[in-house]
Amino acid sequence: MPGAAGPPMSLEGVDHALRRRMEERDRVAGDMLDLDDHPSHRLLKGMTPTGETARRWDQAQVTLVRLWWLFDAYRRVLDLAQEARAAGRPDLGLLTALLTGPSVELKPDDVPIEKRSLLREKGEWITLDLALAGMDGAYREVAELIGAVDAAWNTLLPALDAADAARRGAREAATSLGAPDPELDRLDDTAARLRARVTTDPLGSAGLLGELEALGRAAGARRAELDQALRVREEFDGRARRLAERIDAVAEAEREALRVRDLVLTKIQSPSLPQMPDQAPTLRDRLAALDTRAGRWLELAERLTSLERGVEEALAHATRTTESVAGLIGRRDELRGRLSAYQAKAVRLGHAEDLALAGLYGAARDLLWTAPCDLRRATVAVAEYQRAITRIGAAG
Repeated sequence: MPGAAGPPMSLEGVDHALRRRMEERDRVAGDMLDLDDHPSHRLLKGMTPTGETARRWDQAQVTLVRLWWLFDAYRRVLDLAQEARAAGRPDLGLLTALLTGPSVELKPDDVPIEKRSLLREKGEWITLDLALAGMDGAYREVAELIGAVDAAWNTLLPALDAADAARRGAREAATSLGAPDPELDRLDDTAARLRARVTTDPLGSAGLLGELEALGRAAGARRAELDQALRVREEFDGRARRLAERIDAVAEAEREALRVRDLVLTKIQSPSLPQMPDQAPTLRDRLAALDTRAGRWLELAERLTSLERGVEEALAHATRTTESVAGLIGRRDELRGRLSAYQAKAVRLGHAEDLALAGLYGAARDLLWTAPCDLRRATVAVAEYQRAITRIGAAG
């Protein structure tokens, strides 16, 4: 039975307190129903958690039972108060006791251990305010757990879903290629293991985010490789034809490098020449070795891409070699032009008949117009002629 309260409240005070408690009851009921209907709460109730999540969920379920029991006891007191108020002559003492006194009975097992007595046989009584405080603490404890689970899933599941999407795309590509893919099988096994951990123990899986993101990157990379293999299968004939044409261009560029080398050997004395490129035959062999009959398109994609890269590198190398070798003739021609320019300067300075200058000019000209040309000596000779004219110009 409810315990004693203070002096009886006035009827107006009873009505005010009862109205406030009813509004309070409706708000608490709404919050508890929202908690019960929370998506993560529904998921927890429909699954078997493991690990840290299981440990905390077991505690939360005990707290939930206590929360609903307290609410039911709280509601029953208010129902009694409503009935007492509806009587023809309300008992203000009873109403005061119900609304302000210890009117909510706790089961013996619900009494905190530090307040229990070995002699008790009945439950203990608490006020509506203490019942509300108990419900609030229980609600917060459960809500905190559900919020933590929800936050963990919101962090982990998108990364897992992204990895799953990439794996599905990769699996479709692998199926189209018609070949087993052990690497993709390994990624599937990893995804299954991680999904089991994340879905059943979100609170114990916070450290898995990096592994989930790595799985997503690996799945995305595998999908890209398999998609490339599909493109290679579709484009192989055209790319092979273009490769053959580019290899012909490499061969022509290498022949041009040889032609320029032979020309340099007749024009320049003891030139320092790079090794001549000769990649076209090897590139043709690699192209011929791309056999599509085995259907190993993933391997063919890598080899085809590597060959395309190799062809472009060989073409660039042949072009650079030709330019490097031809630069020796360009150097000779540059020296010829410089010699002619300084001869014209000597004429402008009035030293066209200077025998010393004429001797220097003749020595440089003989070197530059003799085949093969000794570039080293010619460079020295032109420099001597240039210095002589510079000294004359400086002397005025």
